[in-house]
Amino acid sequence: MALQGFERHHKPKIGVGRAEPPEWFLDHTDLNMHALGPGADLEAEWVAAGLQLPDRSALRRYRVERVREQLRSADCDAALLYDPLNIRYATDTTNMSLWTMHNAVRYAFVATEGPVVVFEFSDGEFLDAHSEAVDEIRPGTSYIYFKAGPRSEEIAGRWASEIAELLADVTRGTRRLAVDQLDLTGYRALESHGVELVSAGPIMELARAVKGPDDLAAMRCAIHACESAIDEMQAMFEPGVSEFDLWAELWAGSLRRYGEWIETRLLSSGPRTNPWYHEASSRRVQSGELMGFDTDLVGAYGMCVDMSRTWRCGGGAPTAAQQDCWSLAVEQIHRNSELHQPGATLREITDKAWYPDPDCYRGYTVISHGVGLCDEYPAIYHRHKWDAGGYDGVLEPGMVMCVEAFIGARSGGEGVKLEEQVLITETGNEVLTTLPLGLV
Repeated sequence: MALQGFERHHKPKIGVGRAEPPEWFLDHTDLNMHALGPGADLEAEWVAAGLQLPDRSALRRYRVERVREQLRSADCDAALLYDPLNIRYATDTTNMSLWTMHNAVRYAFVATEGPVVVFEFSDGEFLDAHSEAVDEIRPGTSYIYFKAGPRSEEIAGRWASEIAELLADVTRGTRRLAVDQLDLTGYRALESHGVELVSAGPIMELARAVKGPDDLAAMRCAIHACESAIDEMQAMFEPGVSEFDLWAELWAGSLRRYGEWIETRLLSSGPRTNPWYHEASSRRVQSGELMGFDTDLVGAYGMCVDMSRTWRCGGGAPTAAQQDCWSLAVEQIHRNSELHQPGATLREITDKAWYPDPDCYRGYTVISHGVGLCDEYPAIYHRHKWDAGGYDGVLEPGMVMCVEAFIGARSGGEGVKLEEQVLITETGNEVLTTLPLGLV
């Protein structure tokens, strides 16, 4: 229950002391990209494919309550979020997400028992009023040196006073504030107000780990859109095509289908496929070569689609070396996907996972990892990497895991990258990605 004085509104309160938003504001609220949504044609395409569209109001309610559950467990009064993906999760609002990832100008305050306040950048308050999760929108105060120059500490003092005042209104007696990204200037400014700061990293990762029904509906739509874009890329996959052209086709197909951005540019061909992690280049793919890619795509509704495929250019039978790497990668995907069951521990999966001898074959960074708005908790490590970074946990229904495989002989030659997106269900698992794993 919200503290006295904080009432939920159909339209958020705008600014501080402004009773009613201006008419232009309401007009532009309806023109927001999230309010406009994917569009009737794309929605009809998803419905025709048997997909259910997400209820975005229900999605927002589910997510903000997940955050509050974790805040209660951590005995925190509120969270202060700067990471655009955390803000997106808690509020379903965005403003230049990639730019605000490295410019701390926009943030959200989520009270455990009280309001959700978005502090918006540069008069962009109209970007947030579509979301029922947002109770109030205020102008943001940025003290980063780019914006504040030598007045940074002074402006940080004003910023901290406003946050401390909000916290005082919702405190349950602890004055504990969870923060996800905060530099030393901001940290010191808040501490000067007697605020106890804790990391919001675990809170937000655990909140985001278990997807609700509308998260999953949104993810299925995003996967359908991504796979349609991949089909378009495959249609132009012929000898002589450049890696740049292939990647551009994937990106264009995603943007046409309500996609937002691609986190990486992992697409490589021929000798660049082993080791993995070469980024798309001007190289042209030759007949008989392998080409592998990893989507890492923040797609429709902001849901991440993280799948990998490897194709052979120009048709024909693969070489013995290509077939060897592909067969091992497929076996790894199939055997390790089956290990991802409700109640399975991360350590159990590590101990039982199958993959070729790492002394003979290069492998991927992890066995699998969570996925939602981006790559998320948990990450499951190989046995030979456990001591350095492994940790335990339990898979729960509603988690979505990306099961990974990269196989490239250490002696040289091409490599194969494959990856499937797997939902943990009450009774087992479901592979959400549908495109064949074959080389052609």
